[in-house]
Amino acid sequence: MTIKTGFWAETQLYWRSGVLELDDDRDRTAAEGDFCPICTLLIPLPQGKHSSFYGCCMKRVCDGCVVAARKRGLYDCPFCRTPIPDNDADSLVMIHARVAKKDPTAMYHHGGHYWRGTLGLQKDRKKAVELLTEAAELGSIEALFNLGAAYYQGEGVQQDKAKAVEFFERAAKQGHIGSRHNLGCIEAAKGDYERAARHFLISAKLGDKESVENIKRAFMTGCATKEQYAEALKGYQDAVEETKSHDRDEAKSLLLH
Repeated sequence: MTIKTGFWAETQLYWRSGVLELDDDRDRTAAEGDFCPICTLLIPLPQGKHSSFYGCCMKRVCDGCVVAARKRGLYDCPFCRTPIPDNDADSLVMIHARVAKKDPTAMYHHGGHYWRGTLGLQKDRKKAVELLTEAAELGSIEALFNLGAAYYQGEGVQQDKAKAVEFFERAAKQGHIGSRHNLGCIEAAKGDYERAARHFLISAKLGDKESVENIKRAFMTGCATKEQYAEALKGYQDAVEETKSHDRDEAKSLLLH
């Protein structure tokens, strides 16, 4: 089972005695940022292959809505109508403007560019972690996830798997699918297959195929029940079905990514 990593590659939970308690029925809620802000449908995973991110408004718009906008002759941002920058410098100016206003999403992406050394920035992992930490404090669950991945792998920070779990739990608590999947992997590695399966069931029902495959492997090795696998598969299929639309089907045929 593979941990989902970060840059380098309202859910309700309850706490008791420091252990993340699961409410399987109520946990099937994705984060707000997982939905297209125009059509309001859940964006399929992996999101990078089915949507585009716009630094002007810090919104991720599904390919279906991008194509629909282009059919109307709109080639600017389909959400806020701002012209799309055609160079790194202007893109960075947009991000800086929102970072100055303490926008957590902008801080998260700014940290990502420092992490990778993109948009003309020199790679600086220390600066990236500082920005991610501030973004997380301001409410970015993507920042929480990436901090968790960084601490789990020991990338850019001293490895601290206990701290990584804390970040993943905080993100999962707010509906982050990758964090939920990672918690399942971590529980499985500890040998707690029941809790692992429950984590995977939640992320599978939010459209994560890897979680379904993990439960399938667990079932084949006797670590999960047939009922759990059937529930995960059906939940995944239902989630995928809910992401479909005519515009998205058309976008898929155009191979935007």
